[in-house]
Amino acid sequence: MDQYIGLDVSLKDTAVSIRENRKRIWRGKCPSDPKVISQIIRKHAPHAKLVVFETGPLSTWFYHALNAERIPAICIEARHAQKVLNETLNKTDANDADGLAQLAEAGFYKVVRVKTFDNMVTRTLVAARSQLVSISKQLSNQIRGLLKTFGLIVPKGKGGAFDAYVRALLDGNSGLAGVILPLLEAWRDIRKRASNS
Repeated sequence: MDQYIGLDVSLKDTAVSIRENRKRIWRGKCPSDPKVISQIIRKHAPHAKLVVFETGPLSTWFYHALNAERIPAICIEARHAQKVLNETLNKTDANDADGLAQLAEAGFYKVVRVKTFDNMVTRTLVAARSQLVSISKQLSNQIRGLLKTFGLIVPKGKGGAFDAYVRALLDGNSGLAGVILPLLEAWRDIRKRASNS
């Protein structure tokens, strides 16, 4: 007899619900670790037909790790699932896992294509670089703003020109230089890291 499993995944724990023949046959909670979950599924659902969980921060890892353990897992669209799960009277992690298992059994879900880890590394690199560029911009704006307080206007310029303008404005003002130069060094280091990423 085919068994359908719903996983309500959070960062710490995962609620697990197993259904067979339109009835729940097992329910529990375990650490959010695909290896532990695989062991639970093998023990309580040896005829697992489908395991479903929603998109979330751990979904890429869960998808690849469960499939590597030969668990028939898919990731489903969270917004679509929530429309159904929000209909339950008593909303808990365990009840959400039950609802996901029911969706799996009924075939009422939208599968999400999970990216490979290589694709995710590229995506993470782009996001990290964008963050570094944003921090660099914030620091340069902060330096400009702090210097304006003292009537020191940094002319328009990027990279080495910005660095030179700031240092020239600080020349002879050791007190202010002690405040601004650490920010300028951080700005230079972050720009360097952004260009190398």
